[in-house]
Amino acid sequence: MHLTNKFVLAAAVAVVTLAATSAEAQRVRWKLHSAWGSSVPHLGTSAVRYSENIDRMTGGDFTMKFFEPGALIPANEGFDATSKGSIEAAWTTAGYDVGKYPALAFFTAVPFGPTMGEYFAWKKFGGGDVLEQEIYGQHNVKKIDCFAIGPETSGWFKNEVNDLEQLRGLKMRFFGLGARVMQKLGVSTQLLAGGDIFPALEKGVIDATEFSMPAMDIKYGFYQIAKYNYFPGWHQQVSVSHLLINMDKWNALPDKYKAIVEIAAGESIHYTFAETEYVNPSAMTEMGEKYGVITKRWTDAQIGTFEKAWLEVMEEDSKTDPLFKKVADSYLAFRKVYSKWGNAQALKPTYLD
Repeated sequence: MHLTNKFVLAAAVAVVTLAATSAEAQRVRWKLHSAWGSSVPHLGTSAVRYSENIDRMTGGDFTMKFFEPGALIPANEGFDATSKGSIEAAWTTAGYDVGKYPALAFFTAVPFGPTMGEYFAWKKFGGGDVLEQEIYGQHNVKKIDCFAIGPETSGWFKNEVNDLEQLRGLKMRFFGLGARVMQKLGVSTQLLAGGDIFPALEKGVIDATEFSMPAMDIKYGFYQIAKYNYFPGWHQQVSVSHLLINMDKWNALPDKYKAIVEIAAGESIHYTFAETEYVNPSAMTEMGEKYGVITKRWTDAQIGTFEKAWLEVMEEDSKTDPLFKKVADSYLAFRKVYSKWGNAQALKPTYLD
């Protein structure tokens, strides 16, 4: 072979080898732990869909493989696992981390809280996200909001609750800041993962539960034990969850993958919220017609009692927990600013007699 041809061939092989090596270097394989099972509407299915979207947008060069709760770690332990780097990412929610920082509950849902628009205005532009990232950042974790769901129900009970005094002494699964409210009303609360609730109800470990919304609650079968489902979900009018990522893994990502992770999360927020608002009206009907669920609404006076207890919780916990106060102050300050606009635009459901 002519020397020049040999040189050209060698150069071509080198270029191909270099390109292949470069392509391989861009391939990233992550494990994505989910706090909810893949068959759980909205919560788990959103994680599966997100994983598929990452794969689709990168042509398989970057994968975040979905793992069921318990496959890698217990359902609610995404914080520690991402912090330590034993997994790269977790599909979870800040409300599951209140054992470490009670203030984190503000970033999932707030009793008597805002609409989705106001909530995300505070989080994205009013300082909420900055405060949340400060907390997780201390533990080598990057957080990105990744989905949101609409209003939840406020509880499943075995018997009709005519007087809130009937709550006193009940053992109940309850989430986030709402749990503190129930505690003030004499309820003994526990935070259980979704898959642990039914057996706890069945065995009498708990007497009642809240979890989420009709489409999800049907899936868990709470109606088989507790027929009375109460509304409105005063404790969770909007619930936001997030993707936790080990910071070292995040920093090592190529910028194009970081952009894909962030933009896919934003799309997931929009998709999941719309999905919940679409499917739950029919799911609520199904609960009654197919499963015999008795839908109840708290009286205005009872809702007022919950609200009064919430304001007391916020004041008391702010006095004993500086971080809680810092987050609460930010949240309340933004709501005060927003109220002029929000009140001016508020409409009742109807103005017709």
